Amino acid sequence: MLDKTDYIYGIRAVIEAAQSGKEFDKVLVSNDLHGDLARELMGVLKEHGILIKKVPAERIDRITRRNHQGVLAILSAVTYDSLANVVPQIFEQGKVPLIVLLDGLTDVRNFGAIARTCECAGVDAIVIARRGGVSVNADAMKTSAGALNYLPVCRETGLVNSIKYLHDCGFQVVAATEKGAMEYTKADFTLPTAIVMGAEDVGISEDVLRLCDVRAAIPQLGRIGSLNVSVAAGVMIYEAVRQRGE
Repeated sequence: MLDKTDYIYGIRAVIEAAQSGKEFDKVLVSNDLHGDLARELMGVLKEHGILIKKVPAERIDRITRRNHQGVLAILSAVTYDSLANVVPQIFEQGKVPLIVLLDGLTDVRNFGAIARTCECAGVDAIVIARRGGVSVNADAMKTSAGALNYLPVCRETGLVNSIKYLHDCGFQVVAATEKGAMEYTKADFTLPTAIVMGAEDVGISEDVLRLCDVRAAIPQLGRIGSLNVSVAAGVMIYEAVRQRGE
């Protein structure tokens, strides 16, 4: 259940909050919302790239019974960064960057666990997509054991464009996939690297996989076909730590 400090309701209040730069996880908009003020709201949300979810009014009623006017904005638990800001800062610090991209991951507990590993291992940032995956909410914060308070999270419009940007910046992109012909220990993680982890059920999308420079597989010796994604991420990340330590 959301605490009342986690959301803003009402059309004008949400418009003003968006224009002032408030970070929203998403905005719930009633299916039957119409009128000039509603059109203004939608224009502002789209202008600021804010995720809009059309829902029945009853869903908003379950969160608050106040006069929400069919609009409720759920505030983000963190301030998101952007790759365009984070990557130059990493290079300016004289570091060899290590970034983790999450493609289609939906389980916030896996997200939190991955963030915790990233922070412990010195990963420079996590990249998530604005649509179709996880966001930083209370469950993710709890599972991360506070790591998401310190680790930059870049919420980008799409991972395809993010990978193209990383290529332009001199990164290699390594996909963790059972489709990989190379064992993960054979990949060279001493280079500026972005590791891509896929969705829990379908793995990395074809559009993203096509852009990856290396497809690395973790050996599966048992009867179950795949590792939990947070465990697999830990294996990949700490291989990078091992190689860079050597």
